[in-house]
Amino acid sequence: MRLGNKVALITGGASGIGLAAVKRFAQEGATVIIADYNLEAGNKIQAELLEKYNHISFYQMNVADRECVNNVISNVLNEYKKIDILVNNAGITNDAMLTKMTSEQFDQVINVNLKGVFNCTQAVIPSMIAQGYGKIINTSSVSGVYGNVGQTNYAATKAAIIGMTKTWAKELGRKGINVNAVAPGFTRTSMVEKMPEKVLEKMESIVTLQRLGVPEDIANAYLFLASDEASYITGHVLQVDGGIMM
Repeated sequence: MRLGNKVALITGGASGIGLAAVKRFAQEGATVIIADYNLEAGNKIQAELLEKYNHISFYQMNVADRECVNNVISNVLNEYKKIDILVNNAGITNDAMLTKMTSEQFDQVINVNLKGVFNCTQAVIPSMIAQGYGKIINTSSVSGVYGNVGQTNYAATKAAIIGMTKTWAKELGRKGINVNAVAPGFTRTSMVEKMPEKVLEKMESIVTLQRLGVPEDIANAYLFLASDEASYITGHVLQVDGGIMM
């Protein structure tokens, strides 16, 4: 068991890549806390997974709400006494071309995708420093590396996450904490699956491996960075994108 005796909190864990990570971490022996805004989905997933694993919990959490985040982290620490791994996976899109993007669209994505990562990490870090151990995994995107049409807000958050990851790695390395990021490429989540088939085919054509990723591809990257196998890796951005833009 690569994550035996570890406690992992995964934001956005009730669907998509987050859910794949929850399942993967549970398979490897971790106690997994699903933190998600969607109460109905979270309760449903928790009930389903408890039939197979006895170390799954769900907490409703809005990562953009600092008070909510602090309360959830406090409750988790009271129950489990520690958090070894934080996966900042929660994120949203609200796309528009620059000339048409509203302030509300921009702020909504910034608050969830960027401020949410800051909120969760800052809330968890004191306990990790106290125990002298921790793994922080932030979800960036190839959009944050290369940019993407219609995603001024999203690309900005994902680029900023890379900067925060490298900064935190420098600040926290001496405390025994590894901080890394994963930058997924085109991945077959429910959002992507809603796109027209012609669009999906075009997306596949520019990927070196000639296929879109699946959530499990990203979850496996999370798992590696969360494991002791990656104990000497920090400040790194792992692109899991099938070779896009090579």
